[in-house]
Amino acid sequence: MADVIASSKPEEYTPVNAPTSAAPLLEVKHLTKHFPIRGGVLRRTVAEVHAVDDISLSIAPGETLGLVGESGCGKSTVGKTLLHLLDRYQGEVWFDQQALHTLPRKALKALRQDIQMIFQDPMESLNPRHTVSDIIEEPLIIHRKGSRTERLARVRQLAQRVGLSDQALHRYPHEFSGGQRQRIGIARAIALQPRLIVCDEPVSALDVSIQSQILNLLLDLQQELNSAMLFISHDLAVVQHVSHRIAVMYLGQLVEVADAATLYKTARHPYTQTLLAAIPRPEPGARARRQLPTGEPPSPIKPPTGCRFHPRCPLAQPRCREQPPALEHIATRHQVACHYWEQS
Repeated sequence: MADVIASSKPEEYTPVNAPTSAAPLLEVKHLTKHFPIRGGVLRRTVAEVHAVDDISLSIAPGETLGLVGESGCGKSTVGKTLLHLLDRYQGEVWFDQQALHTLPRKALKALRQDIQMIFQDPMESLNPRHTVSDIIEEPLIIHRKGSRTERLARVRQLAQRVGLSDQALHRYPHEFSGGQRQRIGIARAIALQPRLIVCDEPVSALDVSIQSQILNLLLDLQQELNSAMLFISHDLAVVQHVSHRIAVMYLGQLVEVADAATLYKTARHPYTQTLLAAIPRPEPGARARRQLPTGEPPSPIKPPTGCRFHPRCPLAQPRCREQPPALEHIATRHQVACHYWEQS
């Protein structure tokens, strides 16, 4: 297996410089996605899972937006909805000033070469019957890029760029480790030089040493392609290093959005503060900086009224149970959805 992966020395990873362009490449307005629960003999809809509720966000060219939250909060649903892997949603999705929610199927297919996704589990997203060469070449074939000779040359170039040797091209996904399979997925995602890459927990299943290599690779490729990136993860320590801005989700809604440095130094929403407090600290015997919330998150089938975090929030007041807080600006590029953020 040693000849499959080219040598790669782990390095410290840091985010690229923040983009200066004010015009967003991706703009999402009031995105809502519910999943029906059917029951009875007639399979009628008896309830709905509120996976995503009224989310608005934007990403500038070359920018990385980190999307974090607990498992089941709707992060992956946001990413898949942006690529129309999930349909029948409410709201608007604009990419490069084009309304994706109104595009016909043919036009949407042509635009998809500019938006690609890296999945959490590469083994589930790679065809086990295809060789690595076939997997990387597939998007080039679908979008009719170049001749057969030109495509194979491009495949070899992509494999080398992500650290795969020529011998790896003739093997199958099951012959590789998790980190190696993720490199295959990255090579496939960048084959068409996309302008936006959605990374759905791309390193969560990898060892820490391999995570560093994959993150370095993603950051290098982002600089080369000047691609925007939506980085979905539950690991705030990773998101801090790769993101320009961070959006925090709780039970299908955004609760705080800020620059990475601002969020980690002066987080204002109680939920964001508890996430930061839960990050493991290297000091022996170190304690969390604040008390963690008790209890489990409420069911997304029947979310609480008012602020959805109020059953677990130490600052909760009667107003929180009745009136949902709006995501408002409290400073430049810093938004919080909390009635009592000044007390946090």
